[in-house]
Amino acid sequence: MITKQIVLDKLKEIYEPCAPIIDIVRMGMIDDIQIEDNSVKVSLILTTPNCPARFKMVKIVKGKLEEIEGIGNAEVVISDKKWSPDKLSEEDRKRLGFV
Repeated sequence: MITKQIVLDKLKEIYEPCAPIIDIVRMGMIDDIQIEDNSVKVSLILTTPNCPARFKMVKIVKGKLEEIEGIGNAEVVISDKKWSPDKLSEEDRKRLGFV
């Protein structure tokens, strides 16, 4: 059975290209995860609206999802929500120079 925690654990293997010391889950880039039977849909928040790596990120996230045993269909969409450093822990904000 595919769970949200299994999906999050797999997505923690992906690092944000502009801040490769923090995974995309800790970066607050996962907006939503929907699971229905063996299909998973992830909504991804980009750190910048015109992120040059947007298509690469979608491909990487989709590929990681497809590594999960039992996944039949993986879909990744870009959220229209804006990312901000507030999504980071205080420790991570310091590591990235936001504090």
